[in-house]
Amino acid sequence: MRKTFQYKLYRSKRTRKLHRQIHVGGAIHNHAIALHKRYYRRYKKYVSLYTMQAHLAKLKTLPKYAWWKQLGSQAIQNIAQRIDAGYQRFFANVKTRAAKETTRRVGPPTFRKVRKAKSFTLKQAGWKLLDGNRLKIGTTIYKFAKSREIDGTVKTVTIKRDALGELYVYFSCLVEPQPIARAMTGKSAGFDFGLTTYLTGSDGTEYHAPQPFKHSLKDVAKANRSLSTKRQGSCNRRQARRHLARVHMHVSNQRQAFHWELAHHLCAEYDVIALETLNLQGMKALWGRKVSDLGFATFIETLHHVASKTGTVVRHIDHWFPSTKLCSVCGCINQHIILRDRVWTCPDCGTTHQRDHNAAINISREGASSHGGDPVSLAPVSVGC
Repeated sequence: MRKTFQYKLYRSKRTRKLHRQIHVGGAIHNHAIALHKRYYRRYKKYVSLYTMQAHLAKLKTLPKYAWWKQLGSQAIQNIAQRIDAGYQRFFANVKTRAAKETTRRVGPPTFRKVRKAKSFTLKQAGWKLLDGNRLKIGTTIYKFAKSREIDGTVKTVTIKRDALGELYVYFSCLVEPQPIARAMTGKSAGFDFGLTTYLTGSDGTEYHAPQPFKHSLKDVAKANRSLSTKRQGSCNRRQARRHLARVHMHVSNQRQAFHWELAHHLCAEYDVIALETLNLQGMKALWGRKVSDLGFATFIETLHHVASKTGTVVRHIDHWFPSTKLCSVCGCINQHIILRDRVWTCPDCGTTHQRDHNAAINISREGASSHGGDPVSLAPVSVGC
């Protein structure tokens, strides 16, 4: 299995070389995109991966493109591979939309601003891991903050730059899967996502999100105003841009910390977790900024990652399952519920339900009955429903 280790590179004058290499990678990316577009306009064909790699290697030998040699040959090959992977996703999306299997659109790779280039990746050659916390890239040795040991066999090394200009090194390693040692709790639960209450469990538990962006709106607005008053290309504008990026990064770190803490708590508490399948695009169209601030999709990815390490099973029910409208007592489906109805009464059995708790109970039952667990049946549905 693959495992990635992230470390921060120490600041020094020699890291300027890495910044230049990232800029070279951005320029090569734009050149490759231009070649793809030009070739398609002329021949109505797609340039294959190996043809593009061979062409870029040939261009590097010309005096006009001799400055490309600042970047390793395998990093240039990786750029072509990323572009090819982007085009393959685009072609696959065109086919699925033609077959009317999806309405989601995936665009082809596009040009990028060179100053916004973020990373480059080296594979077998161009780097060497030395003793201690030293890493040799090309002929230059760099030091990184080695907060933990690197396990397994290093397969790729990626140098990445964030919005503040800080450099990080990522070691992608091949490690042996470790046996999961975890005391089973015997608990299972379903959870309903919400805007007011982040998660409502079928056992009555509730979890509230901090909404860091909402609480940092004044700081973001102040940083944006400061940036807008600075002259283009000035040193003050660069500092203002970094300050704005620092504010956004603080918000992102707060949200990420909440996601990891909640994911670890749920995986330690429950053996089986059932979740609803969200229509995030529709939710963003209705509640935009708040949905992005809560970060449902990122939390689900984090939960799956933690669950794979702890042995917890995460299940997703069908997108069209009426978890909110279904009465968890008698099985009646109330078609007259609207979004503002936080509490509703079943027209058949007369039971009063709290909207999110009732949905969580239905999600838990559906997750247990439709994924190989013990069948869970409701009471017979009344003919009057």
